[in-house]
Amino acid sequence: MFGTSPDFAARLREAGLRPTRQRLALARLLFGGEHRHVTAESLHGEVRATRMPVSLATVYNTLNQFRDAGLLREVVVAPGRSYFDTNIGHHHHFYIEPDGELHDFPSDEVTIGGLPTPPEGTQLARVDVIVRVRR
Repeated sequence: MFGTSPDFAARLREAGLRPTRQRLALARLLFGGEHRHVTAESLHGEVRATRMPVSLATVYNTLNQFRDAGLLREVVVAPGRSYFDTNIGHHHHFYIEPDGELHDFPSDEVTIGGLPTPPEGTQLARVDVIVRVRR
């Protein structure tokens, strides 16, 4: 979504979000480089290293707002353990236990068949695969 544009404020507005100081700081960290996976705690540590006063609650709220606006994808690897992925394109993940590392792999490397019919009034939106591995 952010592409190569450095105008984070415009991109946030396009997503329906007001570009507050905290949102801009977090957007720069998240979208200023390559795709990445972050937890709220790891991102909080990064923003604190910039000496910007942002609470962990604000980081959680902002990540959830970015997810709801379609800027991030949430990957739940265990109850209470989520990563936020800046790559919102269709892909899957390797999760390295117990290191907690998440790595992308293309969706065309997996064939999924035999899915049950979704409940009445719903349609299949996406299938997420997390392959758990150990070193």
